Amino acid sequence: MSIAERKLEEKQEMHKRILNGARKVFLEKGYEQASMRNIANEINYSPGSLYFYFKDKSEIFQELHKEGFQLLLNQFKVLDKVGDPFERLKAMGRIFIQFAQENKDYYNLMFLVEEPAKSSEEGGFKIAQEAIDSLATVVKDCQQKGKFKDMDTEDLTFMILSAMHGICALFCKDRTVGFVGKTNEELMERGYECFVALLEKS
Repeated sequence: MSIAERKLEEKQEMHKRILNGARKVFLEKGYEQASMRNIANEINYSPGSLYFYFKDKSEIFQELHKEGFQLLLNQFKVLDKVGDPFERLKAMGRIFIQFAQENKDYYNLMFLVEEPAKSSEEGGFKIAQEAIDSLATVVKDCQQKGKFKDMDTEDLTFMILSAMHGICALFCKDRTVGFVGKTNEELMERGYECFVALLEKS
């Protein structure tokens, strides 16, 4: 390995280390209370050195946000070959819920940790819009096949996303304790299937 290659590898490793440390800090402290110093302390690094990699905590947060949504979008890609749009829609929900179960930290950062509106307007949430557009496209395909007649595409997309997110948010924030006798996985799976049953009647 050449010197240049080794330096690049070290830079990539440090970049990853900062993101891993920042993820923990944002989840523990929230966006407002997190700071570059907190993140540096988490990885035993000098605060000033972080600025060689990121200009501020907002850029770090946006990078984590993009990583999470890219993971989710990549999982949706397996559905490209599913011909029936309604089957694709139902599968998207299952993938969305499974993603939250397997990537709880990412899900919290993507949907539940608040970031100031000014920061989100600077472009960090474009990939989130891509995920919403992906869902809206499938809903529109369903309508073209005769499902969900006379329903507004955007309103319906919002409702479907809200239902899926509600299931995941209750899980991620440990708000399922009031439902006794079932595991989180059972609640999420069966709750979603009840929602699908309602969609099938539309």
